[in-house]
Order: sequence, then C-alpha cells, then structure tokens
Amino acid sequence: MPFYECLHSMNVLVSPKRNLLKVLLCFLMLLVGRLGRAAGESLSDRALELMTNARLIDGHNDLPLKLRWFYQNKLSKIDLRTLSTTGTNIQKLTDGHVGAQFWSVYVLCSAQDKDAVRLALEQIDVVKRMCGSYEEFELVTSAHGIENIPSDKIACLIGLEGGHAIDNSLATLRMYYELGVRYMGLTHTCNTPWAETSSKVHNFYPDIEGLTAFGEEVLKEMNRLGMIIDLSHTSDATARAALRTSKAPVIFSHSSAFSVCNHPRNVPDDILRLLKRNKGIIMVSFSTTMLACGDETVSISTVADHFDHIKKIAGSRSIGIGSDYEGARHFPEGLEDVSKYPALIEELLRRGWKDSELRGILRGNILRVFKAVEKVRVNSLSENENEEEIPPEEIMHSCRLDLKNPSVPTARSSGVSSWGQLSSLGVTLGMLVVLH
Repeated sequence: MPFYECLHSMNVLVSPKRNLLKVLLCFLMLLVGRLGRAAGESLSDRALELMTNARLIDGHNDLPLKLRWFYQNKLSKIDLRTLSTTGTNIQKLTDGHVGAQFWSVYVLCSAQDKDAVRLALEQIDVVKRMCGSYEEFELVTSAHGIENIPSDKIACLIGLEGGHAIDNSLATLRMYYELGVRYMGLTHTCNTPWAETSSKVHNFYPDIEGLTAFGEEVLKEMNRLGMIIDLSHTSDATARAALRTSKAPVIFSHSSAFSVCNHPRNVPDDILRLLKRNKGIIMVSFSTTMLACGDETVSISTVADHFDHIKKIAGSRSIGIGSDYEGARHFPEGLEDVSKYPALIEELLRRGWKDSELRGILRGNILRVFKAVEKVRVNSLSENENEEEIPPEEIMHSCRLDLKNPSVPTARSSGVSSWGQLSSLGVTLGMLVVLH
C-alpha cells in the first residue's frame, strides 16, 4: 500500500514522534513490496530473454486431431493464425516463443487391425498441408533444419503416436519415415501384437508383456532409419526393454514423474535413471491428470515440482517439454494454452534453475537427442533394410491378406472346375438350339 495509507492505518499521523517504530515498519513494508515487484519483473524479463534466444521445441501437440474432429481436416474452413476453438494458433505459438513443434499424428486404438494406416496417412497429409499453407510454418525433418529455421518461422515436425499405425509392417514404418515422420510412440492405450501399453483401455492382444522379438526388430529398424523411439504410453516393462535394445537415445514425448504423481503414464525413478544412462529425455506433460493425480488444484508450481524431481533423479539434461496441448482435457492454472510457456520458465528461475539448464530444457536437450539418433542412422548406412515379418499366428484378425503365390489347384478342385466348364458348355449349346 502507499506509504501515507500505511501510516494512516496505524494511526501514526496522530502522534508521529511517539510512533517511530511504526513509521519504520511502514517504510520497510513499502521497500519490500517494491523489491518484490522488481524481482518479479526481473524474472519475467529473464524468462522472455531466455526464450527469445532459445525458442522452445515442444515434443507433443495434438492440434491435427482437433482439425479432424472439428473440421474434418478441411483447412479451407479455418484461419490458423487466429483459430479460437483450440488453445493452439499461430499467434499464441508466437507469443509462447515456440520455435519448433512436433505435431502428433494420432490414430485411435479402435482403428487397430482395421484402417489405422489410412487414417495415419490422412493425418500426415493434414500436417504437411497445414505447414505448407502458412508462411509462418516450415516443415523440417532434421536437427539441422530446426537449428536453421528463421526467427520469424516455426519449424513443423511429425511424430506418430501409436505403433498400431504401422499395422505390424516394417515396410510401412519405412514409408512413414520417407513421408517425414521423425518419432514414433510404440503404443497408445492399447497393446499391439509386439508391445505392451501402460494403460489397457482396449482389450487388444491382452497376453502381450513388454516387448516381443518382433518389437525388438521394430526398434532396430527405427534406429537404422534415424527415427526417434518414443516411450510415452508404454508399460514399464516395454520401456525397460526398449532402453536395453536401442542403440540411440530415446524420448518420452509427453510424460511426467511417477514419484510426484503415481499415474501409470508417468515414469518411475528406476527408469529415469536408465534414461539418464541412455542419454535420452523425458518431455514433461502439462496434463493435470498426470501432474496431480486427481487433485483439482493444479498450478504452475505443480508442474515445476515434476521438473525438480526429475532433475534430482536424472539431471537437467534429461528433461524437455512435451505439453500435450489439444490432447489432454485440462491444463494447470497459468498454463492454459501455448502462449503461456514463459510463465513456467519464470517459475523455474524463481526456484533457482540456471540459465544454461533452462536453455537445455527449452531446446538443447532434444536437439542433442535428435543429433545422436541421426548419428546412429549415419553409422548404419551399410546395413540393409530389415525384412523380418511378424509371425502370422501373432496377429488376431482376418483382414490381413497374404499375398504369396496361390497354391496349385488340387485334383478335386480341378474336377470341380471341369464340371463347371462342362455345365457352362451344355447351357450354351441349349441356348443355340432354342435360338434355331
């Protein structure tokens, strides 16, 4: 409050000489208040300066799914610069100092063993058209592409969410890479025939535990291609197996710390330690469900608690940001949309995080992982494409067509065929007689 109002509230003006202590108290209160505001303004300025020089690379945003749900992927119906039906638009991304965004290509688990590949291709199509339709966007497919994006543009990258979208085919995986996909989540909320999920919402392949032999082949091919392995949504057993198998660093594109909130989607401490050894990263999600396990009061401070814990267990070099905007239903107060990222950086500064650590969280750590994955690709150039196939008995659906050579007709089938030919000849002769 103003100095005069402080004096008046304490009745100091009636006899100021006898209230010297009260006068000093009012002065101290005024000084502390001003220093506090100055410190707050200083932290805010530092956060903005940091993000101006190290623009954020966010690991997971489900805007393409919202474009399908709300607009049937018809981009002609919207102006993404000012779109108001989502928490993501170009203006808000700019305000949030986002320099690169991995857009999620997500296909519902209910499409597994049906038309998951078609749906994934349509979502890749909408991302590529979206990024080609606005001058503020540029589609990139490498760490070099991110680093060289102009300051007035936002780099677009594609992440595939859910291994069921490859339909158990390494050839399909390779084609996704050719189309620009640079990471793939091994599972979503359903098991695939080769990997176990953390949350079995669907009843696909209930006997799968961890990673199967074919699942290991999927990871090896991802390493060879230079596609980042994403372990968000996988079971702990799958994550541990993947960390044993992969030659390259892996990511959790949108997960948080299990010790802070024991949600099955979150990562326990032992896997965080394995992740540190792998030199991978966990990109912290802003989903309130995963941050506070049902507590309705979720703030920026709650998010920062996850950052603090992961830093304690695995170090600051193991952390990034994977907000899950447009995918999760609710977000913390103060982080309601993509324009709010600076508030989180300000809170971490308040907690004593160093500028160098925050530059890593904003972009340096994921760039390091991306480059390491690309290095494994370069070192694998002499390797041929993986031609392993999943055993047919491991796939439980009848829609899968086997395109091997047809079998030679048996004698019985030949006889049936001959009888059919004789019958047709008899019908033809009978018609000729009638006509004559």
